[in-house]
Amino acid sequence: MADKKKPRYGAWIIVGVILLGLAGFGTGGLSGNIRNIGTVGDKEVSVASYQRALNEQIRALSAQFGQQITFQQAQQFGLDQRALSQLVLLRTLDNEAAALGVSVGDERVFARLQAIPSFQGAGGFNRETYRLALQQSGQTAAEFEAGIREEVARSLLQAAVVSGIPTPDPYADALVQYLSETRSITWAAVGSDALTAPVPGATPEAQQAYYDANPEAFTLPEARDITYVWLTPSMILDDMTVTDAAVEQLYTQRLSDFVQPERRLVERLVYLDQARAEDARARLDAGEVTFEELVAERGLALTDIDLGDVSREDLRAAGDAVFAAETGEVVGPFNSTLGPALFRMNAVLAAQETPLEEAAPELREELAAEAAREFINDNTDQIIDLLAGGATMADLAERTDMQLGTISWTPDNSEGIASYDAFRREAALVQEGQFAEIFDLSDGGIFALTLNGITPPQLQPLEDVREQVIAAWMAQAEQEAVIARAEEIAADILPLTGFETLGLVPVVEEGMTRRSFIEGTPPGFNAQIFEMSIGEVRVIDALEGALIVRLDDIAQPDLADPTVVAQRDAVADTAASGIAQDLFDAYATTLQQQTEQNLNQATINAVNAQFQ
Repeated sequence: MADKKKPRYGAWIIVGVILLGLAGFGTGGLSGNIRNIGTVGDKEVSVASYQRALNEQIRALSAQFGQQITFQQAQQFGLDQRALSQLVLLRTLDNEAAALGVSVGDERVFARLQAIPSFQGAGGFNRETYRLALQQSGQTAAEFEAGIREEVARSLLQAAVVSGIPTPDPYADALVQYLSETRSITWAAVGSDALTAPVPGATPEAQQAYYDANPEAFTLPEARDITYVWLTPSMILDDMTVTDAAVEQLYTQRLSDFVQPERRLVERLVYLDQARAEDARARLDAGEVTFEELVAERGLALTDIDLGDVSREDLRAAGDAVFAAETGEVVGPFNSTLGPALFRMNAVLAAQETPLEEAAPELREELAAEAAREFINDNTDQIIDLLAGGATMADLAERTDMQLGTISWTPDNSEGIASYDAFRREAALVQEGQFAEIFDLSDGGIFALTLNGITPPQLQPLEDVREQVIAAWMAQAEQEAVIARAEEIAADILPLTGFETLGLVPVVEEGMTRRSFIEGTPPGFNAQIFEMSIGEVRVIDALEGALIVRLDDIAQPDLADPTVVAQRDAVADTAASGIAQDLFDAYATTLQQQTEQNLNQATINAVNAQFQ
């Protein structure tokens, strides 16, 4: 059911992607002969390129949010300035490439054209498809090909700037050495059961001292005394009338949710061509390989080929064979949307049908909730008018369906109305004497609130929190006693001492790295281990108990180990990429500072106006 809620508050990136969006909103030309928004060096910045760059920014953010954003929202996010900055940077690089004489020939341009998917036909690059795409985008072939020529030149310029950067081998060696060296330790936990004498109780003097030393633990936070009214769909759910016909209609609309045919859990292994798929099937049938080994040969994991649960129609050409297969059986090859593929059927999911009689209560409640939300929405304007006329929270509760309440709110309060994020946000912001407004709740409800006063943080009297003080003092005293006892035991441990001989239950950890996780150890445990020397014994505070740890061995990484080599190469590549990017960014920044820019803000504003 549609939501009828009323408002209450008065560059070139990837050529193919750009072409797909050239016909989007805002790409109409300006009136007159204005074609540029300015110049960067000797390069003009065209209106069309700015429109495309801004369109691309808006599309990307809209996809991220899952809905089309308005131009006003785009401006709030600074997308217009970001698009303009990116475009100016590109034209700065184009200007420099031209000044240096960097260019490419027609053959290179045509090769790039042939690689763009939008221009492909059944036999590869299709000139008619190319012509129609340009016609739709409003570009001429000369303009588009000039853009490609400049893009390739920019790539050559960037490659020239970052080429020759030496691989940071010393950095990679040092980092891999640091990350891959290991420790072997023996450790044991010591708890209160190891104490030889009970911890004495807290004397009145000790209680007072602990209370005085830890006032923050016994201080009540600031409390905001708030009166509020609220109305949620659940409050009026029983008052909503839902007809049997409406329930039946919704059931019919959602029939696919309640009547599901048989489905299968399937994996699909795609090949580049039919011959390779058939060869793989022949090897599988001959017992030369397993299906898992075929997956590994493609450089994939089983999770990469898992289709989940699918219907016969989802599988297209492979549907009948997969649905006739036994569990674990491989069928195919069959053509799929990605190419010829083998399919393995892993499980049968039986058909499921929920009759109207069983689905009706849930559907009726859903319709009632929707009706309640509409009722609240339809009555919101009346409530706003009452507030504008000076109505208090009590007046709203008397004259509408809203319910009155009070709360002494703190950030720790998350019950009742305080369970809603919107209420907690407004409760933290509201000021005394502030005009009350209606705010939305996440379930379709509404609320309003006023602040009556603020109680500042206050230290509770010792007598009111004495039991808490005693419990906290005892926990601290017991922890101190446990650590002291652990120190006594640790003093008797030598490099070859068996922990068992001292009544400890040892745990041996070998091959421990700085990134290892050892269950039962406190934060910072690994850092302390890697500070120790061989044979050293240390007591570590485990917050609730103590740990006795002995470092038994230190092992350096095997630099010839394939895993270590791969890790080192990855570190070196990442570092080199980072250095190259930083170098190019510095180069581009310097170019922009040295290149004259003349942008016509009036023209830019006119372009922006087309998006509104």
